[in-house]
Amino acid sequence: MNTIEFPVLDPASIGQTREALHAYARILGDCLKGLRTKRKHWWHASLRPSLNGLSTGIVYGNCDFELELNFRNGVLEGRTDTGAGFSAKLEGQAASDLGTGVAAFLIENGIDENRIPFADPQQASSITYPDYSAHQAAVMGSALKGVTQLMVRLRAQVREECSPIQVWPHHFDLSMLWLPGDKILGEDPVDEEAADKQMNFGFTFGDDGTPEPYFYVTAYPMPDDMHRVPLPAGASWRTEGFSGAFLTYADLLETADPANDLSSLWSGLLAAGRQRMMA
Repeated sequence: MNTIEFPVLDPASIGQTREALHAYARILGDCLKGLRTKRKHWWHASLRPSLNGLSTGIVYGNCDFELELNFRNGVLEGRTDTGAGFSAKLEGQAASDLGTGVAAFLIENGIDENRIPFADPQQASSITYPDYSAHQAAVMGSALKGVTQLMVRLRAQVREECSPIQVWPHHFDLSMLWLPGDKILGEDPVDEEAADKQMNFGFTFGDDGTPEPYFYVTAYPMPDDMHRVPLPAGASWRTEGFSGAFLTYADLLETADPANDLSSLWSGLLAAGRQRMMA
């Protein structure tokens, strides 16, 4: 079994690289919104961790294709079932420039241009990222791979329904939902967003509220006594920004065995959720 490594992520060093990759990921997400059949909880619009970074997975249609944001080699790549290819080097350019290239590639290969919705202001902007670092992108990719590997192990232990292990383009966080199967009383059962009980196990490279990488675990609805569940050193219950368990990536690296300690945190909170959220 491969050893899981967690490289150091310096928030100051990865800042613009994170913002650039976030913007580029949203290009792929926009493609999925327009070209993939809707699934509950918007799972059709999320990205999947790949060997080199993030991928749309295969998108089936008039032309079957896949897009990959390659953190390791610093390129946005596209390929079709007919052998056509696309590649653009990631250099901190505006997301709109990459979006234009992706759109041209898809249209040339038979995708209806009316189904390529690059209308989101983030994608249409001309913001550039002069401090983008290919090295930092590769380090981030290594961290993402390690966290994903642990999340795969967590998912393998769960018999109830789980979401795919996915990255949400809008927030740029790695996430897995656990769905115990119970519905929330008083909510329309057809509306899964409002009616499905769930826990979310996630990791992000940072955001406006917390500009450093961190892990989170949330529950919906949050059980009244969930915040009384003891957490290991470094982790805490958070109420500002979101309500849930919180652990910074830097604090995880300070522990004796980061991989085991993160797995223990997740497993413990999953067990606590089972006790409180399942009928």
